[in-house]
Amino acid sequence: MAFPTRRLAYLALLMALTVVLTRYASVRLVLFGVEGVRIGFGHFPVLMAGVLYGPLAGAIVGGASDLIGYFLSPMGPYMPHFTVIAMLTGALPALLLAALRLRRGGTPSLAHLVLAIASTQVACAVFLTPLCLKMLFGMPLAATMIPRVIAQAILIPVYASLMQVILRSVGGLAPVWEKANLVTSDAPVK
Repeated sequence: MAFPTRRLAYLALLMALTVVLTRYASVRLVLFGVEGVRIGFGHFPVLMAGVLYGPLAGAIVGGASDLIGYFLSPMGPYMPHFTVIAMLTGALPALLLAALRLRRGGTPSLAHLVLAIASTQVACAVFLTPLCLKMLFGMPLAATMIPRVIAQAILIPVYASLMQVILRSVGGLAPVWEKANLVTSDAPVK
């Protein structure tokens, strides 16, 4: 997949926004000596990259912003598990929307965005991240999952609503990767 200069600039902007929102504009709760819960809007630009530019772009933005953010503001040792989770956060919404074949040429509805974002956030933020925290640092699942469930119950509708407003109000911001026929109505979705 080719990344033209303009698209690279947008992806770099989304990476920078992710780093700032995640590392510097979030509430961090330290549990058992490591960061257990981070509440903020840091996942939104990663989700946006996936929805706008496809699963590969979402994965790149998620992974690169996690690496950059770690080197700018480390909180404990580097663990590649969290980089993989950040990459999944960017790729899964695009894959889910494509699998549902809901975005052919237009913007997804609010219900479709909620479904894609909720599935991604529940899998990545509510289950995978606490599971990695338990495996790596021995943190109890309940201590990290309960605050994440509460945070995601608030953030998922906010993310979906904000994304729909942005997609509908900014002209020319419809998902680019489907316009390039990367997912067509005739091709089987894998």
